[in-house]
Amino acid sequence: MEHLLEPHIFCLQRLLAEVDVDCESLKLGSIAAIVSVVALYFGYIYLSSLAESPVTFNVPLPEQLKPEWNGVNWEALEENDRKIAEGQIKGKWNTERIVSYCPADGRILSTDTPLDTRESVDSAVQDAKRAQAEWAQTTFTQRRKLLRTLLKYVLEHQDDIVTACCLDSGKTKVDASFGEILVTAEKLKWTIDHGEKALTTENRPTNFLMMYKKNSVRYEPLGVVSACVSWNYPFHNLISPVISALFAGNSIVVKPSEQTAWCSAFFVDIIRGALISCGHSPDLVQIVVCLPQVADTLTSHPDISQLTFIGSRPVAHKVCESAAKALIPVTVELGGKDPFVVLDDSKTVCDLASIASILMRGVFQSAGQNCIGVERVIALPGTYDKLIDMVTPRIKALTLGSILLDTKIDRKDPRSAPFTPDVGAMISPANFVKLESLIAEAVDQGARLVCGGQAYKHPKHSHGHYFTPTLLIDVTPSMRIAQEELFAPVMVVMRASSVSDAIRIANSTPYALGASVFGHNSRDVETCVSGIKAGMVAVNDFGAFYAVQLPFGGVKGSGYGRFAGEEGLRAVSNLKAVCVDRFPRLVGTKIPPRVDYPIYKGEDKKNSGFGAWEMCKGVVETGLGYSFTTPNN
Repeated sequence: MEHLLEPHIFCLQRLLAEVDVDCESLKLGSIAAIVSVVALYFGYIYLSSLAESPVTFNVPLPEQLKPEWNGVNWEALEENDRKIAEGQIKGKWNTERIVSYCPADGRILSTDTPLDTRESVDSAVQDAKRAQAEWAQTTFTQRRKLLRTLLKYVLEHQDDIVTACCLDSGKTKVDASFGEILVTAEKLKWTIDHGEKALTTENRPTNFLMMYKKNSVRYEPLGVVSACVSWNYPFHNLISPVISALFAGNSIVVKPSEQTAWCSAFFVDIIRGALISCGHSPDLVQIVVCLPQVADTLTSHPDISQLTFIGSRPVAHKVCESAAKALIPVTVELGGKDPFVVLDDSKTVCDLASIASILMRGVFQSAGQNCIGVERVIALPGTYDKLIDMVTPRIKALTLGSILLDTKIDRKDPRSAPFTPDVGAMISPANFVKLESLIAEAVDQGARLVCGGQAYKHPKHSHGHYFTPTLLIDVTPSMRIAQEELFAPVMVVMRASSVSDAIRIANSTPYALGASVFGHNSRDVETCVSGIKAGMVAVNDFGAFYAVQLPFGGVKGSGYGRFAGEEGLRAVSNLKAVCVDRFPRLVGTKIPPRVDYPIYKGEDKKNSGFGAWEMCKGVVETGLGYSFTTPNN
């Protein structure tokens, strides 16, 4: 470091020589001062890291996650419990309790998950409200410590979290790793690294007329927020709004889907365990499990300041109608009919094998039950047939099932690992008849069914909910299957004659959530990115925008508002605009006598009000009018 200071010290030596200063002492003193500053800086960094060090904590594992648990067989259920479970499959829910079971193999997880009442929902909101008053005063350092603690737990307990997700939703472990753990860890890490910056007070510009003012926007806690989340990603969909809410200084009431109530309770226990271990109230995070006839107590509650809803359009209409009663702002994500556009420039044709692999995951991940899953493949002439030839044998080779019955695995011997299925179960068979009907109708209208197209009766898991991986080609925009969200393991392939035709097809549905564009002609790619109506677009990739915390959400029938990223944190904050005097002791707002109320002060023209009007015009023209350099037109 000394050689970097030499030029500056030399100049000081020359300047101070005339006043008889001990230059050698100055040189050593300067170095000592800089070393001290550097030491203080790194000391501060070290102490800050200690203040944010994660805490280790434990959460009691549910019996269902222990290796010795084998579950209750469906046939062994008591008659009343079996009736409740069979009713749930048909969409008819008991008003008092839920029978939770694994959609992949039918094992019973719980027969006594209680449903909340209007009174218990209100109690949860009030508990969250009381806890939030203290939490709002915490520092970003304290909030980061909590998120670091959660991140540490998630990474160290991936097996438990993934298994819980698989048991309650029927997905495979690989799908749960990508869709539950990876994206949750990313959101925690992003918020730890960038959350404070997103919520730090921002200075805003002023104008000539108001130059003596300073303007800023503060991002303050809203209070109690709420999230009604879907079942397809039971861990991530639950914890994601919790992360944003807590970091912004709020408490939160989460309503998970009835379909995944069992694992949701375990996940909330994890979050509360982190809160307690960091010295904060577990009441900051509340869970309510209720049916639609009770849910409006939450969605119209006067103490809820903001609501995030993830689900279907029909339910969204009811949620927003309910929220309007209390003027609760709502962020709405309603799924999509996402296009996967494949152009046909020479480089893209050469990359089709890689594109086919991305496409397979985009369609069949989580058995197609993914709001940003690939719902329509739109290929140009040069890639259409080649792509179909590549994916056909791969789709036919896909296996369905559950890995969870095989619990005795020797991790040191990969050969002892059981058969791993490619595609898991669907949450419910309720839509199977509709799916089969849409596929058959499309075939009648000219589409070609290459494989699949029907429900699958699993030979080992008779109570599992499976649908055969399906490939349907030559689909046109006029077919219902090209317009309605399927949420199923069905690859729909559509032919486009040109780039503009691909854009037309992509924009032909009521949905506009995400999109993927594959191509290497920069002009064509940009034309697609600009022309496709969507909230998010990934180029030469699928869903990448979600893994880097860009704002998530759509337009048109896919909803409005955004979560994730800076926009997500600010969506659960009060954006408070503040305007103060720049030099309060010198300059402030003064009302000129001519426009001071009452304006009319007598009979003379000077005080009749006419002078006030002329003065107002002059102020506006002087402060906000065109300058002499601005063209007249």
